[in-house]
Amino acid sequence: MSDAVAHDELNVRLLLQTATLGIRDVICGGTCRHKSPTESATATHLVFPYRGVFVRHVGSAATVAEANQVVFFNDGQDYEISHPVKGGDACLSISIDHVLLRELTPRDQLFAGKTAVFRQPRRGIDPRAQALVALLRHSLAGGAIETLEAETLALTLIRRSLGERTSHARASSFGRAKLVDRTKLVLSSDPARRWTLGEIAGEIGVSPVYLTQLFAQVEGIPLYKYQLHLRLARALDLLSSYDSLTMLALDLGFSSHSHFSAAFRQLYGRTPAEFQRSAHLR
Repeated sequence: MSDAVAHDELNVRLLLQTATLGIRDVICGGTCRHKSPTESATATHLVFPYRGVFVRHVGSAATVAEANQVVFFNDGQDYEISHPVKGGDACLSISIDHVLLRELTPRDQLFAGKTAVFRQPRRGIDPRAQALVALLRHSLAGGAIETLEAETLALTLIRRSLGERTSHARASSFGRAKLVDRTKLVLSSDPARRWTLGEIAGEIGVSPVYLTQLFAQVEGIPLYKYQLHLRLARALDLLSSYDSLTMLALDLGFSSHSHFSAAFRQLYGRTPAEFQRSAHLR
């Protein structure tokens, strides 16, 4: 099920390719802090960041991409990538037949035409979609899932990531959105850090009251929940790398294994150990 293409900056591993869809694990070193040379998408891709952060530039518009959202790379669209935060990024990238993508996508999210081209650059996804990204990636990478099941999980992930009840679009002015994006970069610079509201607001240069109100209005969830989702998305990524869940919990900034396990279960509907078993990691 897998093939790999790599160079110094980018490593692309093909996890699944069928007549219906293609799934790739894309890891970027992020050594270039400024904009990359212009690239062009050769097909429409739904890109799910699961580690780190990057900024995608299309013309004058910039989209901060991290694990709480899906970013749309439209067929034929020119773009540039930058990494203002050290550490690079990793994403699960899914391409799908245009006809099927139109069938899965609410009509108001796409431009008219034969190909599927998204109107918005991104949508916020919910924790269950994050869990599906991790389950799909871990299972395919470990060869622990059949093709039919993987295709079904991928279609479920796409449907959930585009659903009006399970995802959300950003509706905000440019200035407000830019301030929230700066906040995301601060949080992504150290997901395990136990930030205080005053520290984050100080980094952004606004009052704590204004920041909490603005962030919730733009992103649809409180700032503290957004940061928790980032930390637990990092846990989903690292579950295959740790033998000790206690060490993972402490490395992610949780006070104990029980605190970590309870937060993980509340968000994803299962404990970290149960998720490891479902993804055949243990």
